[in-house]
Amino acid sequence: MAEDLWKKEYDFAVEVARKAGAVIREAGEKEIKVCTKSSTVDLVTKTDERVEKIIIGSLKQEFGEGTHCFIGEESVAKGEPCILTDKPTWIIDPVDGTTNFVHGFPFVAVSIAFAVNKELEFGVVYSCLEDKMYKARRGKGAFCDDDRITVSDVEEIKKSIIISEHGTDRSPEKVQKIFSTMQKILCIPVHGLRGSGTAATNMCLVACGAVEAFFEIGIHCWDIAAGAVIVKEAGGILLDVNGGPFDLMSRRMVSANNKKIADRIIKEIEIFPAERDDAPIQKK
Repeated sequence: MAEDLWKKEYDFAVEVARKAGAVIREAGEKEIKVCTKSSTVDLVTKTDERVEKIIIGSLKQEFGEGTHCFIGEESVAKGEPCILTDKPTWIIDPVDGTTNFVHGFPFVAVSIAFAVNKELEFGVVYSCLEDKMYKARRGKGAFCDDDRITVSDVEEIKKSIIISEHGTDRSPEKVQKIFSTMQKILCIPVHGLRGSGTAATNMCLVACGAVEAFFEIGIHCWDIAAGAVIVKEAGGILLDVNGGPFDLMSRRMVSANNKKIADRIIKEIEIFPAERDDAPIQKK
């Protein structure tokens, strides 16, 4: 019988995501100590750091020290490199939606993806306050809990709901472009614009057909790696905001139920620069 490649890793990722989600829920009921990273609105809590340590520690214990590589949001924030190689690599956002978590807004996700030879093999997104486990393996479909999910069949942009975020960069030039894009899309017109406050959850909403597309500039690879697998396996597509191929490290992306919807959104997007996740670290 042929070996079911990476199934053990996939099953363990689901288990670890659920365990991490329980820690987040418990922490949300207690005092939340908040710090900042790149700006006053880019928040990090002790829970983010603790949950990442739990996830990476569990993976190392299960699969052995030095066998896999790791890209984690909090590790990168502390100066670890963000380089995707051909080695088996876990891409982790321990608490996607930290601002939501701090304010008690009920969309917070654990996002865990696994890549080999720079190709995403599976993704797990646990929306822990909703208790919904989204998951997908390459070539094996996408699921919410044990139910198979697919993108919506809407083909007309005027019948769509689009989801996006304004990110954590508050420079006036970027904010102006973000809201100008949203205004142009809203006035196509579309049925509505939404935002859950977590990129991982937004992608899962595309995958399960609740919205037709999600776009953002300024997101990171750990925000979208797991969701990228889930959207693709649910029948959706991933593109760069300029219409080119999706690049995980580019910090910009459109995910949609079909190319017709994606292309129509791309026509309205005002692109602004975002430094790549794998850009060389500048020495201070």
